[in-house]
Amino acid sequence: MNFDEIIDRTGTHSAKWDMMEQLYGVPSDSGLPMWVADMDFRPPEVVQEAVQRMAANGVYGYFGDESAYRAAIRWWLAERHGWTVETDWIFTTHGLVNGTGLCIDTYTEPGDGIILLSPVYHAFSRVIRASGREVVELPLALREDRYELDIDAWQSALTGTEKMLILCSPHNPGGRVWTAAELRALADFARDNNLLLVSDEIHQDLIFPGNTHIPMAVATPDITDRLIMMSATTKTFNIAGAHVGNVIIPDPTLRSKFSKRMSALGISPNSFGLHMATAAYSPDGAIWLNSLMLYLDETRKIFDAGIAGIPGLKSMPLEGTYLAWVDFSGTGMTEADILRRVEKAARICTSHGKTFGKGGENFLRFNLATPRARVEEAIARLQEAFADLQ
Repeated sequence: MNFDEIIDRTGTHSAKWDMMEQLYGVPSDSGLPMWVADMDFRPPEVVQEAVQRMAANGVYGYFGDESAYRAAIRWWLAERHGWTVETDWIFTTHGLVNGTGLCIDTYTEPGDGIILLSPVYHAFSRVIRASGREVVELPLALREDRYELDIDAWQSALTGTEKMLILCSPHNPGGRVWTAAELRALADFARDNNLLLVSDEIHQDLIFPGNTHIPMAVATPDITDRLIMMSATTKTFNIAGAHVGNVIIPDPTLRSKFSKRMSALGISPNSFGLHMATAAYSPDGAIWLNSLMLYLDETRKIFDAGIAGIPGLKSMPLEGTYLAWVDFSGTGMTEADILRRVEKAARICTSHGKTFGKGGENFLRFNLATPRARVEEAIARLQEAFADLQ
């Protein structure tokens, strides 16, 4: 497991690397892409071997008998997260953005309000609006450089048209790992307002020392009648291109409705994704993940120290995910000037904070899941781009 290896991803149809110039005007030969949330590391060898076995066979037909795949999911969730899942609770979707869209389509109607705790992963609002539903942004409270729930304020902001709340746990882009008490408070809020609660836990395995991810279903076993869980191997093991994720539904009534919608839309998984996910959710995959998190833990410390050395910049303490959320408001600069320095002078592509909704203004999101030398280079470029502040 050599996470320092520089892998050339240019010319491979990588959205992260091959779209820099088109979308940001940053030259692909000298730019540092720190936007799209995939990693610049190879997945575990056990995943590579699964793909190689498929290639060696040379026939790519329909996938049959998902028992090993479902057993791997059940083993992983029990082993890593203390959550016992039954086989028939598991539905496989084409990733979790697709899973989110299916939940919206299955359980809400056009015009319904769907709550997001902003700022939050931008694909949620895109899917909600495209489906003809209304985005209801309830802002997280920013207290002492971390996001917290603000339920009293949220309660007074509701209109009664809201039908669903989508939670990002751990939080993207803020990196918060929600506590059991916070999850229970959010579950009470959902119950009190008759909301379905969709918990997207795609970053559940990317947790730094001193923090523990608790699945919403474990923290709040009494609300399964309104709970839809989502998880995936894709972020954990850098296989996002497989487009495979799971919607896990403990409640039989909710499960039946989702099953019918899946059938009506003719959705079935791709065989590559199932083979890769089955291989990843294994003891070998766990060993690789443990090494990854040790590597990322050191990387985040280096990044935070570098950001702290630039007056006016502040990175939010990262509890989970590999996505650093950096506040530029202390510079007093306009967004245009900040982006000019980051993209034109430093030649770094980031995810713009305003795309994450209310509260994202003045922030940029940096993907740290790349060889450490690139992170160190990014820090050096940022320090040079903002040298006049030092």
